[in-house]
Amino acid sequence: MTRLALILWLALGTALAPVTILIAPQALAVQPDEVLDNPVLEGRARELSRGLRCMVCRNESIDESNAELARDMRILVRERLVEGDTDQEVIEFIVDRYGEYALLKPTTGGANWLLWAAGPLMLLLALAVGLSYLRGRETAPETGAARLNEDEKARLSKILED
Repeated sequence: MTRLALILWLALGTALAPVTILIAPQALAVQPDEVLDNPVLEGRARELSRGLRCMVCRNESIDESNAELARDMRILVRERLVEGDTDQEVIEFIVDRYGEYALLKPTTGGANWLLWAAGPLMLLLALAVGLSYLRGRETAPETGAARLNEDEKARLSKILED
């Protein structure tokens, strides 16, 4: 391989590296011994696992996490599905056991509406404070040269001339 061809191959590989990372399949932490024999139930379990948060890894689903607690939660989800629970019943069971924090996408009901509304409310408050500050600056009296008496103005002019 010539030197130019090698450089071109390296440049192409470097240029395509971010693309391959984006299209590469995501590594899942589900162990082979956890997988259900029924493909329909396994699909439901995977879908539910993507929406549940690992309590150890924080913002990672139990489907992606290698933590022991995430494994326990994945097994628990599969056990509930095998027992015949609906998806909603499985989610309610997990929330009852681990709290609403176990949901990667929390509900907007109850006291959570305050958390959802806090961001936009704080933005509106910041805009109101900023506008009132700017309006206050426009109406504020001038400072500096306008407050100088005649002697001070003369001294300032002399200093600036030097």
